[in-house]
Amino acid sequence: MAEHKQGSFSSLINPSYITKEQMVEVKKKEKKLYIGIPMELSFQENRIPLIPEAVALLVANGHEIVIETNAGKASNIQDSDFSEAGARIAYSPEEVYKADIVLKVAPPSAEEVDLMQHRQQLISILQMSIQDESYVRKLSAKKITAIGYEYLHDESGVYPIIQAMSEIVGSSSILIAAEYLSNTFNGKGELLGGIAGIAPTEVVIIGAGTVGEYAARAALGLGASVKVFDNSIQRMRRLQNRLGRRIFTSVITPNALLKELRNADVAIGALRSNEGRAPIVVTEEMVSEMRVGSVIVDVSIDQGGCFETSEITNHSQPVFRKYGVVHYCVPNIASRVSRTASTALSNIFTPILISIGEEGGIDEMLWKNKAVRKGVYLYRGSVTNRYVSEATTLPYKDLDLLMAAGRI
Repeated sequence: MAEHKQGSFSSLINPSYITKEQMVEVKKKEKKLYIGIPMELSFQENRIPLIPEAVALLVANGHEIVIETNAGKASNIQDSDFSEAGARIAYSPEEVYKADIVLKVAPPSAEEVDLMQHRQQLISILQMSIQDESYVRKLSAKKITAIGYEYLHDESGVYPIIQAMSEIVGSSSILIAAEYLSNTFNGKGELLGGIAGIAPTEVVIIGAGTVGEYAARAALGLGASVKVFDNSIQRMRRLQNRLGRRIFTSVITPNALLKELRNADVAIGALRSNEGRAPIVVTEEMVSEMRVGSVIVDVSIDQGGCFETSEITNHSQPVFRKYGVVHYCVPNIASRVSRTASTALSNIFTPILISIGEEGGIDEMLWKNKAVRKGVYLYRGSVTNRYVSEATTLPYKDLDLLMAAGRI
């Protein structure tokens, strides 16, 4: 009997019978987003931040999207395309600006800032070089949390939206140059590239970043002779490796650059500055020694331009001539191919918006996503970007500390 009891007791303490703690996943508190997309008012801004396919995905995830009528018209996207995807069409900007999150391509104008709500969230480009202190103060007074998408970058230093637009602009710059070499646009009547028995077009690219890389790809694909200048050996080496060939590269020195510009048919300005103005590396005197009928496409014009002779133009009047050289200096080249550019923007914005909803709101998403956090220049009205702070004299506050304080 004693043995039987002992056996029973042993069976009861068998580890397989002991109740164990079960790890249960704590479900995130998802949040339904209310996103407003107004029509772009900036001159010749043809892009839109979300395409209908992205709208359908966001609506399927439970989010509400309101889009101002005709917002996609410049990209050949109709209101019916958005409504069929699940968006609600608004017939006044006031209705759009009631949304919790305002999503734009260009920065809102001063009049649009007046329509914004207290503690609203804004995702758009900032373009601090064309803004003044009063503009940032207006946003700050409304306690806006604002993300400038040109500041978004990951741990490897890649700026996803800048890179996507740069790829488009780089390829487009060569196609633009080809147009202005042709008779159709009163050019020299030359084909950009090369065919058997005819010397190839000479293309000089200043800048070995993404714009320079894609400009080089397009030019080489057409058969042109390409020469790239940059002050970074690392960027030039990377460019050659990505192209898979050892093209001509050189550091930027006045004598070396002038020598190649004298023989160039096309010159692409593709230098960028992380902060402030692009450096001027081609003087007016150097431009005066270029061939008559040659074409300059100054992609850097949105930061002031890297050619001393550059002046901002637009899509209606894109070029002017100086010393017989055609200058194309349109800042928003990507708007020439707005549907492609809109799709590229949408591909980047959509996962961010889905993440905001899944994490339970923009604050929770920013706390976990360092890449998006780097794009924040205003957090509930406080300036959290040092460059914006220095440009406006508004006090800088550390975003991590602000967010940590809000979580206590």
